[in-house]
Amino acid sequence: MTAPQSLRSCPQGAPSGLGRPGAGQVPLIQLRGIQKVYGEGSVALLALKGVDLDVNAGEFVAVMGPSGSGKSTVMNTIGLLDTPSAGEYLFHGAHVENLTRDQRARLRRRYLGFVFQGFNLLARTSAQENVELPLLYRGESAKARHDAAQKALASVGLTGWEHHTPAELSGGQQQRVAIARAIVTEPAVLLADEPTGNLDSQRGQEIMELLWRLNSERGITVLMVTHEPDMAAYARRVVRFVDGRVASDTPNPHPVGLKASAALVEASA
Repeated sequence: MTAPQSLRSCPQGAPSGLGRPGAGQVPLIQLRGIQKVYGEGSVALLALKGVDLDVNAGEFVAVMGPSGSGKSTVMNTIGLLDTPSAGEYLFHGAHVENLTRDQRARLRRRYLGFVFQGFNLLARTSAQENVELPLLYRGESAKARHDAAQKALASVGLTGWEHHTPAELSGGQQQRVAIARAIVTEPAVLLADEPTGNLDSQRGQEIMELLWRLNSERGITVLMVTHEPDMAAYARRVVRFVDGRVASDTPNPHPVGLKASAALVEASA
């Protein structure tokens, strides 16, 4: 398949034809026979062993599995942070392996948002400045960065905390800043790697409720790696990895977030 035209001609810096997918279109993410090998010869480690996975736009998917199962490797592959050794990765029908390095970087900046266990905030900069950072890389004006960051921080419940540094924020607040930074570019996909791993149970549930709202109210596709069944219960689908393969792929018809939303509606009636 011919690679999409150069990103230079695309106003948002994304490959031609990669609009936000809608109902009835091809899966947003398609992995076909994905393998990942680290090392060579006798020390080679096969981390992914022919992974097939589809993710539709608007899904909330939890990825689980023991350490070394391949779940983080597949997330890094989807996030364009790592390159598969074999197989095909299609993003909204476009073959990612045919993209140039620059095109991949632009696709990542435009369509993907990242949330990590360790927050990864700049320690000496304010919440506002941390959230503005992705827009700075995209060359947005100072006013556009400021307005978008304010909106993103408000959406995660941090109005009034814009000028605080990470040291002045709780762990839960720091993760909210990280989520605001991830969504300030209005990505199609939010990739969250153990987003509650450094938080206590209450703060962890608050972060999960926030991710649930971003998915259900804004339609952001969420893929989340977690070891915690209580957190995976918020997802509408749970994919389990074992030894570099998909061991199970199970829908969750009664996610926790849906129950919380129903209770909120009932309480406000």
